[in-house]
Amino acid sequence: MPVLVAPDAFGFALRAPQVAAAIGRGLERAGIAPPELCPVAGGGRGTVEALLPVLGGETADGFALIEDGGTAIVEPGEAGQTGARITAAVDAGAAVLIVAAAGLPDSGDSGARIAAAVEREGGLRGARLVVLCEARDVTIAGADSALAQTLARELGAKLVPGAGFVLDALGFDARMRAARAVIVGDGRLDARALRGRVAGEIATRARQAGVPCHAITACNELNRFDARILDLQAIIQAGTTDEIEAAGASLAAYL
Repeated sequence: MPVLVAPDAFGFALRAPQVAAAIGRGLERAGIAPPELCPVAGGGRGTVEALLPVLGGETADGFALIEDGGTAIVEPGEAGQTGARITAAVDAGAAVLIVAAAGLPDSGDSGARIAAAVEREGGLRGARLVVLCEARDVTIAGADSALAQTLARELGAKLVPGAGFVLDALGFDARMRAARAVIVGDGRLDARALRGRVAGEIATRARQAGVPCHAITACNELNRFDARILDLQAIIQAGTTDEIEAAGASLAAYL
């Protein structure tokens, strides 16, 4: 049974595939059989990069078309870009628009500004809008960014927990149950892991499935109680590619 390596990006410094590759190299260096690499995202930045290899499709400027062009995954951009990306995705023929806004502030675009830009360009024209949020319970008002909440209010978007959406699209549960252990990675581990960040969602699923879960993070701010709830077997701090590779090698002792 392989080890499943499923890290998120470490902020802007290291993309999820880079982190996964570094952990994998460390494990192999320590004599562990080649692991299964499964870079993930929480429904915010990096969502397109995480999903495109398994869903297929093509990329455009700030969005990707999947499912034969019927669905577009849009990543918010700087001021003025997000509305233009949504409009371009509608123009490309997408019937479902998934905005990867989980864990993001307004990214330079307020929800009201995006809504106004979309309406000015002709609206959604019958397309369905889904917004990925970081909060696990999206029914709580204000539980996520102002961007997501405003798009729900102004454009009738459906709010969906981003981590769960990405993991389900990756077929994560079946891959996890076929693994001897899971290694997650996040630039910062804190209380948000219990509220919907992808590392916490993975740890929760692993605990429920009886699969050991370990973590590598650049900054560990979990208190003992939260770490116990997540049932992380080992947490190793590492922030650079070399440190992450060494952390992967160190985790071999737990596998």
